[in-house]
Amino acid sequence: AWSVQENTITYRLLVVLQPPHGHSFSMEPDTTEQLPARPQQGIHVLLECMCSREQLLGDTLCFLHHPDNKLPRGHGSDLLRTLCTDSFLDVDKIASWVQVLLRSAWKLFPHLQHCQLRVLPSSQNCRFQLKTASGIDIYTEMTFAVQ
Repeated sequence: AWSVQENTITYRLLVVLQPPHGHSFSMEPDTTEQLPARPQQGIHVLLECMCSREQLLGDTLCFLHHPDNKLPRGHGSDLLRTLCTDSFLDVDKIASWVQVLLRSAWKLFPHLQHCQLRVLPSSQNCRFQLKTASGIDIYTEMTFAVQ
């Protein structure tokens, strides 16, 4: 969704997260029939067996059946350790990770240095403001979801 008011443009983006190869997302069953207290408590990250793909195509390793110390460096669940608490997606960690990526990526666009990027405080989503030299404020809010 987006809206325009005078010198302000606001974008609201829904970002659907996909599990990496060898993983899947599963909603944790709620035994109390109430919504989880926090959204990340209900999204469980599961390992899936990739042995047949590993044997047939050889393009991936089965994280489920290879101990972490046998996997080459850079494989395994480094990203999931960054984005999860225990075996559940952690929305606070996802928002922090995206904010760090955004700050790092901004440095790669020197032609936009006349614009000011500001990451806005938020823990459940990623919000930032871009202020242009002409005085236009562009606000973007990214909300994360899984299928």
